[in-house]
Amino acid sequence: MHRWFQGRARPPGYAAPVTWIETTSLSFVARHEDGDTAFAEELLDRLEDIRLKLEERFEVVPGDVGVVVHPSPVWLTMAHPFLPAVRWAAAPAGRRYLAGWPMATEVHVLGESAMEKRAAGEASLEALRGTAERLYTEIVIAANNEKLPPPWTPNRFPQYWKWAWLIEGGGQYFSRQVDFFRAAVIRRMKEGSRPSFPPGRRDAILLGGTVFDLLEEYRGGGACELLVARLRREGPVANLEAAFDLPFREIDDMWREYLRDLVRPDPDRTGPTSLIDAANILPDDLGEMPAENRDSF
Repeated sequence: MHRWFQGRARPPGYAAPVTWIETTSLSFVARHEDGDTAFAEELLDRLEDIRLKLEERFEVVPGDVGVVVHPSPVWLTMAHPFLPAVRWAAAPAGRRYLAGWPMATEVHVLGESAMEKRAAGEASLEALRGTAERLYTEIVIAANNEKLPPPWTPNRFPQYWKWAWLIEGGGQYFSRQVDFFRAAVIRRMKEGSRPSFPPGRRDAILLGGTVFDLLEEYRGGGACELLVARLRREGPVANLEAAFDLPFREIDDMWREYLRDLVRPDPDRTGPTSLIDAANILPDDLGEMPAENRDSF
């Protein structure tokens, strides 16, 4: 269903009011410009699908959530001045994927045209198009863990910096988007610096999902739910040890081996299951990893 109304959301210098459209589904309401109508309809369908999947894994799955589709990064920044600081703090390979922001009852994302301009390839575009689902998943995680944002209260706000890997990684994992970020993970590894474990805020958007992917492979999906269920007083190390049921050093070693495996060419992999094919990276884009960086993870 669509509903037309007038608003004044344009940046300074635009005097004319904006004509917004409301598109509704069973659990969500999207506000967008006319040019993003088809995009908003597809977005709501995808959100309804992910909501059904999340109901199987979480006790609280909020409905009546608004989605605001911004036609440009300027609009998104005006709505969320904190977002540029988060993008600046992220690794260069991950900045393009910070294309939205979650609030307690709203998800703000870029429109289709803005996402297409930001994308670096097919897999990158898929990751960007999944921003709303990923951010809604973060809302669901926070609804089941009172210490995590959103909402962005004074008590919860600092937790983002400390637990960004868990928030961003959980958003990727539970919305089933980890694979879309593999190309960017390879680029991050190619850049050379040794990542911390768990990933710091610089690497949260890229490497957070790898922690959950490894955990599911090692102990199953229930362990991933345990990882986000509560924040242990002792900090991230205690959360990881409880979820993996291993000493932290062993988890660290296992994760770094997982990362090394991502960039090792596998001659037995063919067709669409090949990492590079699935990530849609051209060889010239990936380049040759310097020998001194191959073992830095």
